[in-house]
Amino acid sequence: MASITAVPDAEAAPDTETAEQFTDQAMPYVGQLYGAALRMTGNPADAEDLVQETYAKAYAGFHGFEQGTNLRAWLYRIQANAYFTAYRSRRRRPQEVSVDSVESAAYGHAAERSAEDMALERLPDKVVRHALRELPDHMRVAVYLADAEGFRYAEIAEIMRVPIGTVMSRLHRGRARLRELLEDHARDLGLAGGVDSRSAA
Repeated sequence: MASITAVPDAEAAPDTETAEQFTDQAMPYVGQLYGAALRMTGNPADAEDLVQETYAKAYAGFHGFEQGTNLRAWLYRIQANAYFTAYRSRRRRPQEVSVDSVESAAYGHAAERSAEDMALERLPDKVVRHALRELPDHMRVAVYLADAEGFRYAEIAEIMRVPIGTVMSRLHRGRARLRELLEDHARDLGLAGGVDSRSAA
């Protein structure tokens, strides 16, 4: 990932004090936002562009951020909006590098894991990553924000600017679709019964 170490340029830059505040508060999230951007866009170059765009927009609008509220969710909302409006139709090339284990990220936040989730964790990273990429954008982003980043339904609804019921529906359908996509691979690995998607269908 290209290093983002300075406050982005902006035509309507905040004052010096606000700029310093932005640097102190927002820049620590660069790594998390890059990881999310990589999973959204599928390749490092587009992910870097998306993070740069996110920080440029966030810096320009930081004067309107209400201190004491959820800055992380605010940044993710800006990034999700930028992705949905620009990057779905402008992916430059297919995924080029291995990213962190999606199955452990996607299912590692559950307090109690079901047999299905434990089976999913044994699948090869590349297989799970490919299956995740097969999901429609709106499902993939919802699943990623909930299961990898740990956002609550209300936070995801704010980030994606949709009702909570829509978030729940996207998560349910996205997770069910993942199980369907991974079922054959699970059987090939000798996991008894594959990944049972019937309960989620």
